[in-house]
Amino acid sequence: MTHLVDLFWSFRSPYSYLALPRLMALEAEWDITIHVRPVRPLALRQPDFFEREDPMWMGYLLTDVLRLADYLGMPIGLPSPDPVLMQADRKRAAPDQPHIHRLTRIGLAAAETGAGLAALHAMSSKIWTGEDWTADGVLETALTGCGLDASALISTAETDADRLDAILMANEAALTAAGHWGVPTLAYKGEPFFGQDRIDLLVWRLKQDGVQPAGP
Repeated sequence: MTHLVDLFWSFRSPYSYLALPRLMALEAEWDITIHVRPVRPLALRQPDFFEREDPMWMGYLLTDVLRLADYLGMPIGLPSPDPVLMQADRKRAAPDQPHIHRLTRIGLAAAETGAGLAALHAMSSKIWTGEDWTADGVLETALTGCGLDASALISTAETDADRLDAILMANEAALTAAGHWGVPTLAYKGEPFFGQDRIDLLVWRLKQDGVQPAGP
């Protein structure tokens, strides 16, 4: 019996990016299906989030992300540009967002093909290594490189925006229903496992529930 795990994920979360190789290995190793469910970044879901955080929070976040990337042997760089355009004080998202909605819709379209993890990995590997990911052809090349039809995904994101946005809202409601607000969150049978450092705990729970290694 294949076990279903929901993955709530955001393109602006460095921890979401850093979790991807382990999540891909997890799905390959065990008889599970990871249901990719993109959500909007916290800056859009909770507009006052960064105003409420302790001033030391951002400094620690940057230290920890760089340290974790080094530990995992993964490249890391600040996104250029930021997927979420922020106001000048960096505490709230700007009213107009030129990037994040398109990015998220592409991720949603890819998830519908069953190749959501591959798409997220391909795209975020451009975004979170400091490359100009908005340059012509960068995302298209990344998606094509992992075997996806980039033109079809981008076309779906552009022409089917209302339907994808409805799925996005359902994903965000499901994240809340699972009992968390952050990303990456993995949810199994309604139980949330928040953070890239809870993957092993999820595996422990799956084993308790009888998960088996993936077949040949």
